[in-house]
Amino acid sequence: MLRYLPFLLVLALWIYAFVDCLNTPEDEVRHLPKVAWVFIVLLFGEVLIGPLAWLITGKVRQAAGPAPTWVAPDDNPDFLRSLKKDEPEAE
Repeated sequence: MLRYLPFLLVLALWIYAFVDCLNTPEDEVRHLPKVAWVFIVLLFGEVLIGPLAWLITGKVRQAAGPAPTWVAPDDNPDFLRSLKKDEPEAE
């Protein structure tokens, strides 16, 4: 059973790189047109050259930034203002 593990890992990387390549917008693809990257990933996937080339050089990777801060609705002034707009005005 363990002898199939390398094949499954290669297959998983191949599928991940292919789906990632298809889902990447054209303006985030580097060095080659997106169609060329798709063919490279498909043709050279069995020997890992295509998927590794895509993951290393084909896509613009962005550094992870700080996590966005979340404010509870009862502390969010914009949310509280929107509630006041919905209240009927007393005459």
